[in-house]
Amino acid sequence: MKYDNSEIRRQDRLLAEDRAMELIKESEYGFLAMADEGAGYGVPVNYAFDGGNSLYIHCAGEGKKLVCLAKSPCVTFCIVGKSQIAAEKFTAYFESVILSGSAVIVSSPEEKRRAIELILEKYSPNDLEKGRVAAASAMSIVGIIRIDVDKFSGKCKKPKKPANQ
Repeated sequence: MKYDNSEIRRQDRLLAEDRAMELIKESEYGFLAMADEGAGYGVPVNYAFDGGNSLYIHCAGEGKKLVCLAKSPCVTFCIVGKSQIAAEKFTAYFESVILSGSAVIVSSPEEKRRAIELILEKYSPNDLEKGRVAAASAMSIVGIIRIDVDKFSGKCKKPKKPANQ
């Protein structure tokens, strides 16, 4: 997974790589963007990062996401961190990360279990055992998507500090 900001027009707004990684690890959700027969299709989803090069998303075992990904596995995934509208200045302050890569529909039961464990650790760390029981009973109907990230970039716009600070 390569941090590559070369395509960002506003090079003065680059997000530090360590902050981009924090957003990937800690953010609650992201937007998965896919192709849908000549059109775009995007959907907000929860996810978990494996600490390496992949994100995992759980979903139903069938549906539009899986149909789109079976036809075209190229995806982007956008995570938005802190954001604030500054109405009086006609702008917004933000931080965001965009990841691009290929989506794989996971079929291996071992990898599905590992992905669900990552998701449980992130979203339900105080209820792991209960979550594992629920996951085991739903294993045959849950879908897991793995995004193998090739590259990611980060951008931000922060308020300017007053000159006297």
